[in-house]
Amino acid sequence: MPSRIIANRRLFNQGITGMKHETPEEVVRNLGAVQAQDFHQAVWGIGLRTQSAKISDVEQAVIDRKIVLTWPMRGTIFFVPAEDAKWMLKLTASRLHTNDKKKQAELELDEGTLHQCRAIIGNALRGCSPVSRPRLIELLEEAGISTKNGRGYYILGYLGRTGMICFGPHEGKQQSFVLLDEWVPNSRELSLEESLAELALRYFTGHGPATIQDFAWWVGLTLTEAKRGFEAVQSNFRLDFVNGTEYWSPVTGPSASADADSAFLLPGFDEYYLGYKDRSAIMESEHDAKIAPFRNGVFQPIMAAGGEVVGIWKREIKRSGIEITLSPFSPLGDRDEKFREAAKHYSDFMGLPITRIES
Repeated sequence: MPSRIIANRRLFNQGITGMKHETPEEVVRNLGAVQAQDFHQAVWGIGLRTQSAKISDVEQAVIDRKIVLTWPMRGTIFFVPAEDAKWMLKLTASRLHTNDKKKQAELELDEGTLHQCRAIIGNALRGCSPVSRPRLIELLEEAGISTKNGRGYYILGYLGRTGMICFGPHEGKQQSFVLLDEWVPNSRELSLEESLAELALRYFTGHGPATIQDFAWWVGLTLTEAKRGFEAVQSNFRLDFVNGTEYWSPVTGPSASADADSAFLLPGFDEYYLGYKDRSAIMESEHDAKIAPFRNGVFQPIMAAGGEVVGIWKREIKRSGIEITLSPFSPLGDRDEKFREAAKHYSDFMGLPITRIES
């Protein structure tokens, strides 16, 4: 059952309402990490939390090595602060080891082949020069290593999860890769206990109110590990019981109720939705299937009003501008104009006019 109290505090602590952050890297640091399976959705997630941001500002933060794209948690892609990438990868590496071994056996990738892949890709990327994904795949094929049936994507992901490579700046529409040690030479080093505590501090600061189960799921930790990390920083947070569930949030936070008329167009995979194991506080459970209708791990951009998820939306970018389609779960009524204002915010970020809004 949606809770206005939880929704209001999450909107504020995530930086969707209240004072916006000054830079993209501040957004990512405050949240701990930002899910980024879809690059163009993720940059909007950062942009809507940043003061007067344009898409070029977020892209520049990648070019300037302030934030990086890598695979730190649950084997999926996140934006993380550049200096934190290595300790985050190290924290979760052992949790992915068993799954990797199974996948390697399935794809017939033995250690000798993976060693060869490391050498080929390491040589190609050495000198801090980004190389596009198609070119790396091509290099593997030229060396007699098949990349078909998902092998190529797995190899690049595996080398990313193990800390050898990360994504570099886009080259046109193509993703590129770089060597992590070269791209981010100055990294923080944290012990296991320090890593658990630091990530817990950031998660509950940027996501609270949240549960220990939410934190464990988000990172991919055991509940025991999550509790250890949280207990080290627990004094920074307050406990609230909502519908009999324990929620932890920063000691300081909003005191007013969420504006029932507030409207936001949030990206797919956004932390407001995917940052929690249990999303019942922000959406009626009957609508869950509409957010990921194809059951393939792809999450639709969402419409939020007064903190509650009330629909999905999509955009099509054409030469003349942006066409936006709103698909609310129920008629918008007086909120229609608010969502049109939210669409204007998105078009300003993209630097393109809106040519059509359909609802």
